[in-house]
Amino acid sequence: MAKGFKNQQRVKQTFTVVLIRASHRYVLVALILSLIILACINILKSNQSSVTESPINSRVLKIWSDKGYTLEEDEALQQIVSNWEQKSGNKIKLSFYTNDELPQKTQRGLQAGNPPDIVINSSAERELYPRLAWEGKLADVSDVIEPVKSLYSEGVLEAVRLYNNVDKKRGYYAVPIDQLTIHVFYWRDLLEQLGRTQSDIPKEWDAFWEFWKQVQDELRTQQKQNIYGLGFPFSIGCTDTYYLFEQILEAYNVQVLDSKGQLLLNDPKVRQGIVESLKWYAKFFQQGYVPPDTVNWLNPDNNRSLLNRGVVMTPNSSLSIPAAVRQDPDTYRNKLGILEFPNKPNGRPMRHLVSINEIVLFAESKNQKVAKDFLAYLIKPEIIGNYLKATGGRYLPVMKPVWKDAFWANPADPHLSTAIQTLTKGLTRPFYIVQNPAYSLVLEENVWGDALNQIVVNRISPEEAADTVIERIKQIFDEWR
Repeated sequence: MAKGFKNQQRVKQTFTVVLIRASHRYVLVALILSLIILACINILKSNQSSVTESPINSRVLKIWSDKGYTLEEDEALQQIVSNWEQKSGNKIKLSFYTNDELPQKTQRGLQAGNPPDIVINSSAERELYPRLAWEGKLADVSDVIEPVKSLYSEGVLEAVRLYNNVDKKRGYYAVPIDQLTIHVFYWRDLLEQLGRTQSDIPKEWDAFWEFWKQVQDELRTQQKQNIYGLGFPFSIGCTDTYYLFEQILEAYNVQVLDSKGQLLLNDPKVRQGIVESLKWYAKFFQQGYVPPDTVNWLNPDNNRSLLNRGVVMTPNSSLSIPAAVRQDPDTYRNKLGILEFPNKPNGRPMRHLVSINEIVLFAESKNQKVAKDFLAYLIKPEIIGNYLKATGGRYLPVMKPVWKDAFWANPADPHLSTAIQTLTKGLTRPFYIVQNPAYSLVLEENVWGDALNQIVVNRISPEEAADTVIERIKQIFDEWR
């Protein structure tokens, strides 16, 4: 009996151990299952959270902007962005690129389907925006402009009323922020070394340009300075080349397009005018009055050449040269001079070409409302006015209230007062892109810079260069249609 009882006890103990071990396994399995279920729940919550948060994340605006000529310029835009972020509760990712690379980067972004929301570029308004508006790739920003429409001049509004060939309508497809035109900058103190002043500079066309040749000759003879009289760009990679040459075409009354945007290049008089303009421009290089490296200049290089006193004068399409020396009052007010272009060869006053810098919002942007809120904030007169002052006056206002600020209305400022005189009282006109967006490709390719480069580098004749340019412009317009 005792032995049987002991066996029964062992069986019970063994069974109990088995049960305990089994229960441990069940607990372990249950724990593992619980962890798996918990993980799945967390994944679901995470997915739900990302779906819920996507509209918030999409409010992070991507803005690509020109890098400023000074640190203060970049900081001024960064401050505007920071202030708007605090005011709106939204976020902006602001990236700076050089003026030369930004248009190409923008086009690559569009082709890849990953453009920014907003682009701020100071040459795209001539080379890119009219074409993008035509292709339906820009958002209509009329609701940004209409509330402040009365603060702009008609000429400024005309520049941003672009044609959308997809929707078959004109509309405001860009927001104007500032403007620029071309002036001549020179060293007063170099003239003073020769016993001359600004009053000695002729206003007649041929005499005006001969004056700078004489200055070079005299400086080299008397002062032993290796300096050039004229800072004319001759490169394909420089927008200043086509800006200056378009101004020369205007001087010689060469009209490439009519008021309806149709080419006039079949007119023999127009061809001859192009030939003469190319010949006139190229002769200064050929005669040795232009630095040889101008065939390779990029956009900042005419500025650098003048500021480093490699040339006595250079035409430039903004006030970036005086802005660079604004912190040196003696240089800004006394040593550096500014001039309007001389009278045309026929004796009539020059009509200066004006370009409007613009901001665009892309049609693909998923942040239209937020982006327009930022644009409306940026163009408030007090906001954009302070930003333009931070650039040192490099660009000029387009809004009437901004002009009234004492910064711009100072008659003692030689550079601002001259530029304002040109824009408000002189004769001006926009580039041909306003009449026909196809002309933006003419400028983007820099066909005029290529023609001038071919003449002075490859020594082709002005007639051959003119014929090549004419055929290329015709081809661009034919392909556009």
